[in-house]
Amino acid sequence: MFQSRVVASILKRNKAIINSLTSNLRGTSSSRCFSSSPAYAPIANSFARTSFYGFRSLHKDHHLSSFRKMSTVASVGAEKEGLKVLVTAGPRAQKMVGIWLFGSAAWVFSMVVLGGVTRLTRSGLSMTDWKFTGRLPPLSDEEWQQEFEKYKQSPEYKRVNKGMNIEDFKFIYWMEYAHRMWGRALGVMFALPFSYFLRKGYITVRLGLRLSALFALGAGQGLIGWWMVKSGLEEPASEYVEPRVSPYRLAAHLTSAFAIYSGLFWTALSVVMPEPPAESFAWVQGAAKVRRLAIPVSLIVGITAVSGAFVAGNDAGRAYNTFPKMGDVWVPDNIFELKPIIRNFFENTSMVQLDHRILATTSLISICGLWWWTKKLDVHPAIRSLVGATFGMAALQVTLGVSTLLSYVPVSLGTAHQAGALTLLTLMLLLTHTVRKPSMSLLKTLPQVAKIA
Repeated sequence: MFQSRVVASILKRNKAIINSLTSNLRGTSSSRCFSSSPAYAPIANSFARTSFYGFRSLHKDHHLSSFRKMSTVASVGAEKEGLKVLVTAGPRAQKMVGIWLFGSAAWVFSMVVLGGVTRLTRSGLSMTDWKFTGRLPPLSDEEWQQEFEKYKQSPEYKRVNKGMNIEDFKFIYWMEYAHRMWGRALGVMFALPFSYFLRKGYITVRLGLRLSALFALGAGQGLIGWWMVKSGLEEPASEYVEPRVSPYRLAAHLTSAFAIYSGLFWTALSVVMPEPPAESFAWVQGAAKVRRLAIPVSLIVGITAVSGAFVAGNDAGRAYNTFPKMGDVWVPDNIFELKPIIRNFFENTSMVQLDHRILATTSLISICGLWWWTKKLDVHPAIRSLVGATFGMAALQVTLGVSTLLSYVPVSLGTAHQAGALTLLTLMLLLTHTVRKPSMSLLKTLPQVAKIA
């Protein structure tokens, strides 16, 4: 008699369990109902123990503690059926880690934008040395003069900025210094919370390994950046060539930044949204169809972004400032002038810009096709909205690119175009994450058709 009252009290506090057991509650005891299905075996034992403890504490009104025990065991059972939880210690820890990771991703985004401004203002070669730990900026006129004398020995000053005064030098120096120190500040901002969450035991081994790899890649990003800058401090092969960094090294630096950002953003999504939005089998099937197109489209968008790095490295945006034709022709005659031919795709200004135009157009057409295809599918409203937003961002990005080209790459439009590339990649990552396959524990609870009010 007492036990049945406890069971009723617990069931009222756990509506999720009631829904999952409605079809099974036909026997004379709760443990028999659970044991009828192997999938509920872990919950059965927990339910029986909960009833017993609830019976013991009936007169003390401690039913809530029993409910919490059962919920914990149920969540563990769900994890065993395919749900990979990255953060332990409950929703509060999950929220804290999620905010930290999204904040880190946003910081990397700002680094990419600041790096674009540094490159477009030709500030990247103003500091002629590098230390891993950083250093204080010049604080006196004498120290500024020493830094300026170092810069005067560089090829950029001799061939591009000869006659520059010290006030102009201070501007480009501060731009590069800010970019470097902003990156070091990101390392500290990432490492301190990471250590705290590890000590508290919030982070699983799987998440810890992933974040450690991202942290190592971030530390290496500083080395890649100096490796890139160093190439611009070397004398060019010809006296008629402006000194600039190696396009290969610039592409490596920018691609690494995009990879770090993507890893942080994807991990943050996985922490705060361990399950994709799915309310019916029909919507899950629709998401699977979207996923088959979203993944290759994401790859195209990523390749287009990398090709933009080679456009920047070769300063190709300041050539052929016409659209849709390149000058008076559709395809320049000199796209294969370098030998071996493969070099043209990375070092030939004409070919590099032609590649970027073709890839950008392909990205826009692919996303447009994805949007058109999604309109015909029965998918979650969040997926439909994401695809629409991605299509709009792709159109805006192409518009920014054409405007930047026709305007001879002003700093404002060039920076906006680089930020737009990362924004478009963000939306593609969010879409791909949203249409991923749900866990088996979630699939077992889904109806065939979603209930729409």
